Amino acid sequence: MRADRQPATLLCLHGWGLNGAVWKPLADELGDRARVCAPDLPGHGSRAAEGRLGGLDALADELAAELDPPVTVVGWSLGGLVALRLAERYRAQVSGVVLVAATPRFVQADDWPHAMAADVLAAFARDLSGDYRATLNRFLALQFLGLPERAAGLRDMKARCLQAPPHPLALAQGLDMLRETDLRAGFAALEQPVSVVLGAADTLVPAAVGDDLRRLRPETDIRVVQGAGHAPLLTHPRSLANVILEMPGARD
Repeated sequence: MRADRQPATLLCLHGWGLNGAVWKPLADELGDRARVCAPDLPGHGSRAAEGRLGGLDALADELAAELDPPVTVVGWSLGGLVALRLAERYRAQVSGVVLVAATPRFVQADDWPHAMAADVLAAFARDLSGDYRATLNRFLALQFLGLPERAAGLRDMKARCLQAPPHPLALAQGLDMLRETDLRAGFAALEQPVSVVLGAADTLVPAAVGDDLRRLRPETDIRVVQGAGHAPLLTHPRSLANVILEMPGARD
């Protein structure tokens, strides 16, 4: 980055059940090469008392009101859906999008096989009404399934979540959002540069979805991080930082 150029501004949006603290490893890796803004979404973290998560349009509008453009929006998992809607509605303010273990549709369809089975997500929603903490812990555990660093990664993620636990209503609304949202048409029409970072061992968003994304939008930059599951922002922050710094808005 040139000495006379300001570092890129990143708006980093967390996933289901977590909060902005999950981005600290990435912020530490980037250092002064980027300004990281990692807000808590409604009903999560410091905003848990608000209860409701709200809908995608309302979330995008709220975030846009606080933007200091231009920004690169980085969305992880559910946060990726918010990032896409924000980029679609506020094209002048958003210079680029990085999806981390995220796609425009989270659940399977006849023409979208590389995603979570709808009945699995429905089971999480049913269980949530009984013991939301146990359901949240089970969902978090899936993100490290089969990884050598599973125990350490899960402890780290639980610590970041439980230090400011989400509201059960926000969790339920988040699962509804994951189940019902399909932004494939908007994704295909995005004018901004888009990079997608997938974990080779991700059991929630399979890396094979990269081919589906290219068919939707051939110019999309797809990166697969070997050894990563659903949370490369925690396990491979350097790989993610390198992708972000290669975005047009962050180049020399």
